[in-house]
Amino acid sequence: MPDLKLLHDAVLNGDAKVARTVTEEALAAGAEPVRLVQDYMMPAMAEVGRRFESGECFVPELLLSARAMKTALAILRPLLVTTGVPPVGRVIIGTVQGDLHDIGKNLVASVLEGGGFEVIDLGTDVSPEAFLAGVREKKPHIVALSALLTTTMPAMRTTIEALEEAGVRREIKVLVGGAPITQRFSDEIGADGYSDSATGAVRLAHDLLGV
Repeated sequence: MPDLKLLHDAVLNGDAKVARTVTEEALAAGAEPVRLVQDYMMPAMAEVGRRFESGECFVPELLLSARAMKTALAILRPLLVTTGVPPVGRVIIGTVQGDLHDIGKNLVASVLEGGGFEVIDLGTDVSPEAFLAGVREKKPHIVALSALLTTTMPAMRTTIEALEEAGVRREIKVLVGGAPITQRFSDEIGADGYSDSATGAVRLAHDLLGV
């Protein structure tokens, strides 16, 4: 059995190659997939989030750690499914209609995946109808709406209203974020939560689902 702390450190340090190698070696030696995720990978991502929020690391390091986590999860996820261990939750994410910016959305999506969520990324300029179709098809626990422009903020309200009119709003949690978004705006449009950072969004997603 390889030293599993190496997996923790690989995620922490953003080394996808080592993360893949240690994961494969651990599985070959009989390690339980869920133990690799819960005892080594997720604590490493939690520490990365702490460092990011305290200014000890920055977006490039955060993305590297998320990539290392995703690399290992790609190997483990099929095994977790066959053993009856589901993802932490399923998230649909997209930048709202009229907005083509995706850097913030992509960062949040990567860190959510690193946090154990299954993420369906609808891309940019996503209409309320497309979000609704995604909800009906994928049955997510969370819908995450992103906007960078003040002119596209109303599309968040329109999207939430479309989910309400279709009768699916109570089945999901809606998170909003982006440079112009505030907690006050989130409250005004009836979202379930707001975060001003990718790591904060992951923590909020965990809190809302109670996981």
